[in-house]
Amino acid sequence: MTSLYSRRSALTFAGLATALPILAACSSKKGESDSAPSSSSSGSPTSAGAKPTPTSSVPTGMPEGKGSGQAEDVFPRTVVHFKGSAEISAAPTKIVVIATGQLDVALTLGIVPVGSTKGDGAEAVPGYLKKAFPQYADRLGSITDIGSRKDPSVEAVSNLAPDLILMNGAIKKADEVYASMSAIAPTVVTQGTGQYWKQDFLLVADALGKPDTAKKWLEAYQADAAKAGATIEGAPTVSLLRHNEERLRLFGPLSTPGSVLADMGLARPKDQQFTDDTSKDISPEQLEQADGDWLFYGVQGGDASKVTSLDLWPALNPVDTKQAVQVDDDAFFLNAGPTAIRTILTTVSDSLKKK
Repeated sequence: MTSLYSRRSALTFAGLATALPILAACSSKKGESDSAPSSSSSGSPTSAGAKPTPTSSVPTGMPEGKGSGQAEDVFPRTVVHFKGSAEISAAPTKIVVIATGQLDVALTLGIVPVGSTKGDGAEAVPGYLKKAFPQYADRLGSITDIGSRKDPSVEAVSNLAPDLILMNGAIKKADEVYASMSAIAPTVVTQGTGQYWKQDFLLVADALGKPDTAKKWLEAYQADAAKAGATIEGAPTVSLLRHNEERLRLFGPLSTPGSVLADMGLARPKDQQFTDDTSKDISPEQLEQADGDWLFYGVQGGDASKVTSLDLWPALNPVDTKQAVQVDDDAFFLNAGPTAIRTILTTVSDSLKKK
């Protein structure tokens, strides 16, 4: 088998060979040399290293000052959220969600919304949710598509006569959307993005009258993640990569899948330990930053060739060792909900345990 040194040399040489024509054609900009990746900084097998202690990389618990403080199934309740407060007089039965992660939360708690938006290039009800909740097949099929989460149809939402609307504050024009939605029904706004999935889960659960159920779910998940990580031999580095539209991105510890790896106590490559954002863009010439012992990658639309045809792909260590795994893009990278989290945990755990 090709040695690690040979693979690394080949990867570095291939990267230089691909990048040189670009460098020759373009004048350098100030600061580019400082930010250019070093070939020595990308992930490499660390089986001799110590396995990290499982520690949450994202906020846990109810956000400070938010929620209702009410017990399970107690109504009315006043829920303080990220755009104000909402008076929820009775257990909601007609819920509209303006983020598929919140659709995930509602289904996990046993509630099927009547309306939902969809992300770019995604279905209103992602396939992983259809698979996870076959008992709701008919009702999932009848969920009304209310448009893009960036610009939901006010008319479509109003026609559904909801008694609760859920949205997140990370969407574009959040203030404008909130003003429109809160004029229709009580509206609860979470912080949004994968970095805050745990606290957002708790806040949405509170609005649905299920705070204790959500807490118990999180406690069970944390225990299962730590247990799964403890059964994995050695201290493998795990890399996360996504291709969508024409973008290549690496995902760090603050991302949804990155938080699961942290909860499992799994190590990350050096280039994926950044904590200033959930992800960072790389060029095809920087693909070496996706190296590691294992690579889990998602592709919008599912066409793996958009990644596997890249010049540097064959030189990556997990490709050579057959430890590069294409994953469900919706569950891993688009939906920060508890069922997506379980899908990530199962996929990573089952893959690493096979070796």
